[in-house]
This record gives sequence, structure tokens and C-alpha cells, in this order.
Amino acid sequence: MLPTDDHDSDRRQLLASDLGWNLSRWAVTHPAFVWFLMIASSIAGLAAYWQMGRAEDPTFAIKTMVVGAVWPGATAEEMQRYVARRIEDKLRETPKLDFLLTYCIADRMMTLVQIKDSVRGKDVTDTWYQVRKKLDDIRGELPSSLIGPSVDDEYGDVYSAIYAFTGDDYSLAELKRMSEEARKRLLKVNDIEKVDLVGNQQEQILLEFSHRKLATLGITPQQIFDSVARQSVMLRSGSVDTLEDRIHVRVDRNFSGIQQIEAVPVEASGRVFRLGDVAKVTRSYETPPSFLMRFNGKPAVGIAVVMRKGGNVLELGKSLIREWEAIREEVPSGVQIDTIAFQPRVVEASVGEFLNTFFEALIIVLIVSFLSLGLRTGIVVALSVPLVLSMSLVIMNSMGMNLDRITLGALILSLGLLVDDAIIAVEMMAVKMEQGWSRLDAATFSWTSTAFPMFSGTLITVAGFLPVGFARSTSGEYAGGIFWVVGITLICSWIVAVLFTPLLGLKLLPDPAVRGSGSGGSHEDHDAFDTPFHRLLRRMVRAAVARPWLVIATTFGLFVVSIYGMSQLQQQFFPQSSRPELLVDVRMNEGSPIGATSQMLAKIEEKLEPLRAVPGTALAHAEPSVSVGDASDQGVQPGDIQYYTSYAGAGSARFFLALNPDLPNPSFGKIVIQSSSIAARERLRRSLKETFRNDPVFSSASMRVLRLDFGPPVGFPVQFRVVGQDPQVVRQLADRVREIMRQNPSAVDVNLEWEEPAKTIQVKIDQDRARLLGLSPQEIELGLQTLLSGSTVSFYREGTETLPVVARAVDEERLDLDKFQDITLFTLGGKSVPLQQIGQLEYAQETPIVWQRNQEQILSVRCDIIDGVQAPDVSKQIDRELAAMRSELPPGYRIDLGGSIEESNKANSALFGMFPIMILVMLTLLMAQVQNFRKMILIFGIAPLGIIGAVASLHLFQAPFGFVALLGVIALAGMDMRNSVILVDQIEQDIRQGLSPWEAVIESSVRRARPVILTAATAILAMIPLTSSVFWGPMAMAIMGGLSIATFLTLINLPAIYVLLFRIKPEPQPVGE
Repeated sequence: MLPTDDHDSDRRQLLASDLGWNLSRWAVTHPAFVWFLMIASSIAGLAAYWQMGRAEDPTFAIKTMVVGAVWPGATAEEMQRYVARRIEDKLRETPKLDFLLTYCIADRMMTLVQIKDSVRGKDVTDTWYQVRKKLDDIRGELPSSLIGPSVDDEYGDVYSAIYAFTGDDYSLAELKRMSEEARKRLLKVNDIEKVDLVGNQQEQILLEFSHRKLATLGITPQQIFDSVARQSVMLRSGSVDTLEDRIHVRVDRNFSGIQQIEAVPVEASGRVFRLGDVAKVTRSYETPPSFLMRFNGKPAVGIAVVMRKGGNVLELGKSLIREWEAIREEVPSGVQIDTIAFQPRVVEASVGEFLNTFFEALIIVLIVSFLSLGLRTGIVVALSVPLVLSMSLVIMNSMGMNLDRITLGALILSLGLLVDDAIIAVEMMAVKMEQGWSRLDAATFSWTSTAFPMFSGTLITVAGFLPVGFARSTSGEYAGGIFWVVGITLICSWIVAVLFTPLLGLKLLPDPAVRGSGSGGSHEDHDAFDTPFHRLLRRMVRAAVARPWLVIATTFGLFVVSIYGMSQLQQQFFPQSSRPELLVDVRMNEGSPIGATSQMLAKIEEKLEPLRAVPGTALAHAEPSVSVGDASDQGVQPGDIQYYTSYAGAGSARFFLALNPDLPNPSFGKIVIQSSSIAARERLRRSLKETFRNDPVFSSASMRVLRLDFGPPVGFPVQFRVVGQDPQVVRQLADRVREIMRQNPSAVDVNLEWEEPAKTIQVKIDQDRARLLGLSPQEIELGLQTLLSGSTVSFYREGTETLPVVARAVDEERLDLDKFQDITLFTLGGKSVPLQQIGQLEYAQETPIVWQRNQEQILSVRCDIIDGVQAPDVSKQIDRELAAMRSELPPGYRIDLGGSIEESNKANSALFGMFPIMILVMLTLLMAQVQNFRKMILIFGIAPLGIIGAVASLHLFQAPFGFVALLGVIALAGMDMRNSVILVDQIEQDIRQGLSPWEAVIESSVRRARPVILTAATAILAMIPLTSSVFWGPMAMAIMGGLSIATFLTLINLPAIYVLLFRIKPEPQPVGE
């Protein structure tokens, strides 16, 4: 028989006086004002929901700046030696610099300036300002003919919409002019920050001449250049002052067309020639082009739109649709304007999917509440959900947060937790009413008994998410909203539980069957906990406290097994995206011209075109589906592709946050395929990989077929960087690493960052003969540059555009290698000299590209992986195989780990770096609540129990352990400690109410079992809809498994550990009892 208390009313008054003001009592005694607060909160929450911006992913600063420079005629090694090295020397002084990654190719260099992940906000902009200043400081030290260095600090811009202009009967120049008119209109649309043109080619006026013909006529190229330049030089013509006005004299100097250029007089050898008689004048595009874009195989000009920060992408989408409808009506017939990427549609589908998931979770929470608490009690809990969400949305909106992948997922994650306090409060009220308490006393009892333990538990739960909120990494910045959303919702849930729930319970809870007398008489508290469930649990707890060491040893054994099991889980950084796009990366041999890259893309387009949905059919207008479907036994079929876009010379514009724009390179191309569904995407991926592997047409290029991935971009998932000073030694070591990597069965398409050397023609000048003929090496280089690639000799102004006038030799003389030695150069005196008279020609090879990281020579060995394995696991396997090779490396050489595992380690290190602060916060909150070192250690020691269930759950569902799953495991610690705080507080209350310490330990688990199990069940079941999410699934599975096991172990282990720590013994039973 348990002791009873006959003075409950006096005890309640004593507790109330001890704790001071009772907020719950104030709420139920001021109903009108509290009802007003509920209504006002709900209306404000709805208004905040409609005002909040929508986005696919949270915005954060891309901490990369691109510095570029062009030096016509320089080799890759010369670019590195005379340009890149000086730029890098200066940029190494940049504050907060993480690393410099530089590549040099012929004529061009680019350096990626990466600052530390810990840099946030305004500091990023300040750092880019410092980079600009440092580059300005060294401009005078760089070669005089260098173009640049230029900077691009908008590298991280994500385009909300991309469109393509195409037209069979229109030139690219005409499409460009139409695009520019459209751009001017789009810049006036609200929420648009920037509009860029993509794929527009520079027009030029081309003067093509035969050097043989000029030699025959006695005309030097320079005489032609001077004649053309004199026609467009802008000089002052003077002015005439009258008594009243100053009248300026203007000379019409601009060409009005090709005919006027052809009519330019050229004077040579005492004769005057018409330019059109000695050279061919045409209008064309830059040759070779620097960038090409095609949409469905047709040349295109693109328009890319950037939304301003904080804008609502859904509203932007509506505005864009209206504006484009007007633009389409005005463009000429035959011009097609197609949508390549439209983020508003993606966000709308994403928000819709998350809302469906949210309502599924909400329904589950309500069903659990109704079934476990009854209809009217469940309604009280159900009403707390919209109140908490309304208050949370108001705060989120005031903080400038958007509804995106992270915030929406965090709201769903919070849904299972935000009802905990309401359940505890209403369950306590229902129990007290069953024990015969009045409605008023029962409604206000939770404030005196559990309000402050609930608040401490809530803060501890929030502290479990603290590492992701303050982790100084890109991943932490991306996912940091989880901490803020969970923190806001849980604190709001506590406010609702102590302020609104008592009033709702007072009005809605049913009258129970009274088990005892009223507030002024005696009643048996134990009767409410004398159900079959409570009797079974009481026996289990008694058995546990009777054998505490056995319980602790068993739990510790399970914990050790779970730690081992965690090491056996597949490791992952971020999961793959569920978007239907498929990317094809094409890499020709370094040094290949953009024309060869474009031709290879055209061959791939021939394979894609039969699979494209026919315009005008239902397939062509269907929205991309995100349903996976079953395509295991199906081949590709017409309609699998909605459209495709090809890019040569660089990659696509960034239409997805995790997509890194590929840097300019003539030997690189990319195709972005919009598939009709996830199933179609997978069919296409298998088919293309098979085609590229077996079809000899594609053997001259390296092909990658990629899905989009979440998280920071990493390029190849498995990478090893060979670092050293001597390029030849680095190359030899990289070849050995490649052979080791190829032996791993999970590695596919193993390759080096560049494979083959580039072909060159070395002109060995006879310096003595060249001097006798009056030619210097610089004049020879300039002459060859003009004849072969062309030189800008003047400018042609047309409207607002300025077109360069480029002179070069005719194709028959400049493109035939057999006639290369017959090229004629001209001396300053006008003499023509065949190239073979001043030097010998030698065919040679050179390094086509030079990569450096922090001024160290690097050559990366990369590979993709087979399906069903994770990149970090493969990297670890290969890293172990490289251990013997590392021990033999020459001094100054090393092999660094890159790829997914490098970024994963950086993200995890940033999380672990916050652990001391998280632990300190948790311990501080625990000590503030329990005021006892042993109790604090007890509660904190229970925290890791969630790992047991989390690991078991991930193994059961065969889910990988990645960054998102790690967040779930960390958060479990706070959830577990929350229940422990309430249990320990219940022990103290029971002891104060007269129970012996032994019985208080047992009865605390019994008394708190129903709310603890109910809140855990609510949180667990609310996670079920999230398990189908590609991004959130691993976290949901970890929390579900961890919370399931931890809840049971807490109810059993905490009493066992408590009796050991406090040396509590059972009281001896009286003789005869």
C-alpha cells in the first residue's frame, strides 16, 4: 500500500506560494484577454505565412571569387610563371583565405579565391573588396599586353529562371537584339535583381586577305590596318564661337555599312587601292567562339534572371509569366521562346510536397492524441498545433526567414515535438480531474508541477540542435535554419502549454469519473496508475532497481554494439536530389578547340532527339514528375526527354544552388537534360552510360552522366590530389595513384585532371637572319597572330554596339599546316619574307593546363562510383591502399584526400567543434533545474542512449549515415534528456509528498510513463511522412529508432542508475505484512 496525502489543497497552495505567480492560473482567470491572444496569434500567423518568401533552398553566401586574366599568345606555363604566380603571391595576403585554386591554359588563367567557411555576411563582401584592392596594387607588375585581371564575385548567383530564344530564320545577332529588348523589360519587374544574357556571341567585321596577293601588290598588312583605323579614330573637329553661341563642328567618321568599309582607300607604293579589292570584308561572329549554346539542337541565346534577396519566388514566377506572355506577342513570327529552368515551378511543387507531408504528419499527431487521450482531450492538443505554428511563423517572418527546403523540413520535424508540452499539461490536468480535483485547480497544477521542468527540457532539446545552428561551415550555414526553426517552435509550444492549453482544457475537457474526494478531502492518487499497463511497468521498474548493475551492464553492452554498428553504416555527405534533370559533362583532350567540343555535343544530341517529346503533344507539355516508378526492366522511350540544352566552352548557368558553374574551357561541354520523371531520368542515365561506354563515336572524349546532388558541390565524388613541385614527378605519382584506384571494384571512369599533352609548332628563329631582315621576335609573333588568329585593327559602331574590325589571312592560307612554312611576314620597310627564311619549324608537345592549389603543383586523380555505394566509403578504401605508396613518397610530395569525404570531414569538424558549447549549455540548463551534481550527471549520462536505436534503425532501413542523419543523432541527446529531466523532477515531487525514496523512484517512471510514451510516440509517428523524403529521410529514421529505444531505456535505466548514485535501498517490510 502506497502512502496517501489527505491535504492536497494545502499542498497545492504551498507549492503555489513557493513558486510565486502562476501564469496558468492568471490565464484561466482572464479568459477574454487570452481568447483575444489566441485569435490575434492565429490571424498574425496566417498573414506571416502569406508574406514569407518562398525558395527552393536557403540563401547563403558562396565564398568563392573568380579572378581571370587573358594574355594572347602565352603558353600555359608562361601564364603560370609570369601572371598566375604574381597574382597568387599577392592574394595569399587576403584575410580569412582558405585556399587558392589556379588553372592556366594557353592565353588564359583563372584563380578561384576560396575564403574560410566561417566567414559570414558582411565579412564576405569586405573580403572581396580587399581582393580587388590587392589586384589593383600589382597591375603595373603584370605584362603590359595582359587583359585583366578581372574579378567575378557573383559566382554564387542562382538564376531563378532561364529562357532560350531560337529561330530557324533568324541569326544569332537578331536573336541577341530581341533578347536585349526583353532584358530591358524584365529589369522593370518587381523582385528582379539582375538579368544576364547567356550564349550571345560577339559580332565582328572580318577583313580576310591573302598574304601572297599582298606581297604581289606590294601592300603590307599594316598599311591596310592604318587605313581602316584612320576612318574611325575619334578626334575633336573644333568649334566656331558666334556672339550668342558656340557651334561645334562634327565629322561623320562612322561606317554606315559593309559597303563603306569596302570603299576605304589603301595607299601603297604610290598607288591607291580600294579595300574591297585587296581584302574580303564580311560580317561574322568571333572566331573561334568563346561560348556556344543550343536548345534542342538549335543555336540559342539565353536570358537568365536573378531574384533579389528576400523575394518571393512564387510571386516572381507569376510576374514573369505575365511579362513573357506580352513579350511573346511582340516578337516576330518564327521566334521561339522556351523555358529552360523555372524555379517558381520547382518551389511550388516542393512547397506543395512539404505541405502534403506536413498535413500527413499533423493527421498522425491528431490521431495519436485522439486515440490516447480521447476525443475532447485530443481536441485540446490539436488546437495547440495551429497556435504554435502561428506564433512561430510570425517570429520567422520577422527574422526574414523564407519557406524553403530547410525551414519546411524543420517545421515537420518540430511537429512531433511541439505537442509534447501540451500533451504533458493536458494529461496532468486530466489525471488530477480523475483524482477529484476541481477544474480550476487541475488546469493550473501543471504550472506548479511540470512547467519549469518542461521549460528546461525544451531548452535542452533546442540545445541538441545548437551545433548545426552555429557550425562555421558551408553545410552548417545551409542547414542552420533547423536550429532556429526548432528553437522557435518548441519555445512557442511551451508558451502555448502554460498559457493557452489550461484555458482550452478548462472549457473542453470532459467530466471524468471521480476516483476520490474533492480538493478539500482525501483521495487515492495511486488509483489513476493502477491500470494493467501501469502494473506491468511497475513490475519491470521494480525488477530493474532490484538488479541495477545488470541493467546498466546490458545497456552498456548495447551501446558498445551500436558504436560498432555505426562504423559499419554506409557513409554519405549529402543525398542525391529528386529533381528530374540529368547532366552530361563532356571533356575533350585538353587543348581541343571549341569546334571539336561542339561537334561532340552534336553527336550526343543526335542520340537525344528521338527521345524528346514531340511539340504539341501531351508529353511535351507534361510537368516533370518526381515519382520514382519502376523502370528496372524498361528501356528509354520517346517522351523521356522534355527538352535539352547544350553548352560548349563552359557549363550552364547556376539554376540549382548545389550546381557549381564550370569554368571557361574550350575543351569542355555540358548538356542539361530535362527528363519527364525520375524513372525516365534513371532510364536515360543507364542508356547514356552504356552508349558512351560501347559506341566508338564517343571514344575521343571523357563523358560523365550525373544527377544533381544536395549540399556543397564537390565535383567528382572520389578525388586524390597529388601535390609537389616537379610536374613530371607529380605526373608519375598520379599515374601510380590511378592504377591503385582502378583496382577498386567500386571505382568507375578513373581519370586524371588532364590526360594528353597538347600539340604545338615551335618556330626556332634564326636571330642573326631575322635582325638582318629587320624583324624582331615580337614582330614575328604579332605577324603570325594577325595572319592566323586575327588582330583587332579598328571598331565599327552600330547603334549602341561597338563591333571590332578583325583582320586575318584567308582560311586557305592559315588553316593548312602543309603550307604553314610558306606564310609571308612583312618587315617595317614593307618587304615580304617567307617564314621559312627566318626560322625552322618543329612539331612538339606542351603541357595544356597547369593546376595549382596554394601555389603548389597538383594533379587530381578522380573517379565516379557504381550505384549502391557511397563516396566516403570508397575514398577510405582507396586511401588505405595508398598507405604503402605514401610511405615511399619523395620529400616535398604528398597525396591529399579530396571529393565528398573532404567536404564531409570539414562539415563534421565544424559540428564537432560546437560540441563543447552544446555540452556546456546543456549542463548549465540541467544544473539550473536540478541543483545537484549527481542528478546532473545522471541525466546527462542518459543522453547517448538514443544512438542504440538510431543505428539499429539506419541498418534496418539500409539508410546511409550522412550529414543530415548525424544532425538527427545529435538532436536525440536533447530529446532524451528532456524526458529524464521530467522523471527526476517527478521523483523529487513524490519524495516531498511523502513517498519513500525507493517507492518514489519506482512511481516516478509509472506516473510519467503515459505522457513520456505518448510524446515519444507522437514524435516518432510524426516522422513517418519524412522517411520518404530523399533529403530528410535518414534524419527521420535515426530519430524514430533512437527515440523508440531511448524512451524505453530511460524509463528503465534512469531508476536503476538513480538508486545506485544516491545509494537508495528498499525499506524493510514490517513483520507479518
